[in-house]
Amino acid sequence: MVKAVGRGATQNATSKRFNLPEREIDGDWLDAQSMVDGEPLKLRTTVSTLKPKTIITRNTSPDVPFTQSINGYGGCEHGCIYCFARPSHAYHDLSPGLDFESRLFAKPDAARLLRAELAKPGYRVAPIALGTNTDPYQPIEAEWRITRAILELLAETDHPVAITTKSDRVVRDLDILGPMAAKGLATVCLSVTSLDARIARTIEPRAPTPGRRLAAVTRLSEAGIPTYVSIAPVIPAITDHEIEHLVERAARAGARHAFFIPVRLPHEVAPLFRAWLDEHFPDRAGKVMAIIRSMRGGRDNDPNFFDRMKGQGPWADLLRVRFHRACRLHGLNRDRPPLDTSLFRPPKGPQGELF
Repeated sequence: MVKAVGRGATQNATSKRFNLPEREIDGDWLDAQSMVDGEPLKLRTTVSTLKPKTIITRNTSPDVPFTQSINGYGGCEHGCIYCFARPSHAYHDLSPGLDFESRLFAKPDAARLLRAELAKPGYRVAPIALGTNTDPYQPIEAEWRITRAILELLAETDHPVAITTKSDRVVRDLDILGPMAAKGLATVCLSVTSLDARIARTIEPRAPTPGRRLAAVTRLSEAGIPTYVSIAPVIPAITDHEIEHLVERAARAGARHAFFIPVRLPHEVAPLFRAWLDEHFPDRAGKVMAIIRSMRGGRDNDPNFFDRMKGQGPWADLLRVRFHRACRLHGLNRDRPPLDTSLFRPPKGPQGELF
């Protein structure tokens, strides 16, 4: 097993779905030297570019509250061990393990592609979700500014957007999001899974601290942006005891809504998560997995619509009761106005002027 400093996964997982071969971390001489010397590996982040032909992804899943989304990045440096997007890295012949959080992809043409799609005469307006697969405000956004370019175009065209992130970097775009929210065009959801900085650093090693994320909720709310908190995932016997405290802190920070999802372990995420448990929580690894299986129909993961988001059985029921009670106590989830789709106007430019 390879240990990498500041990373979530403890290994580079294989993929039986795509015949991805098992391998050690490959790199330059410095990487090899650190392993020879017996020191933890300081894995460097690399970014490659992708050149897709379109940028909007359409979704028809009945348990997902959006129909179209954009992911400006592939992989995510936050390194969250539970991330359900990890298996997507296998499509690039890379591991959902350490590769997912260190070998990243950027789509620098995202805004240009979006302009072309929004200009098509048959385009039908629906809120665009950002952050549905990998985080739009992971560290490389500071350099690539792909998310900001997308937002600038959505603001130009009065197109609604819903952002999900676990980074306070989102406040850097308050100058765009504030005016959009005033028109009913923007919402932001901050993911906060634990108030314990030590636990958060273990499960989400390169994400901003919980305190910084809650501070971002306050700043966004004070700017008039409808702001929500996602307690996702809830990990039994590790973070589930924090549900009530998380809801309370979310309300105090100014959030209007909150939701939670029990941890999901699709495809290669399950063996990565098990290895992580053995490394960081060996005293309760068996208990954690037993509870997860009890909520997932006896399996590591339940892919069925609706069940996958809420779980089943006594443990899942108890989590729901506790969560809803806490939300009632602290005044969350009372109303949620929809984003406005009536203001959209096609973008100006060579393609927009043709129609």
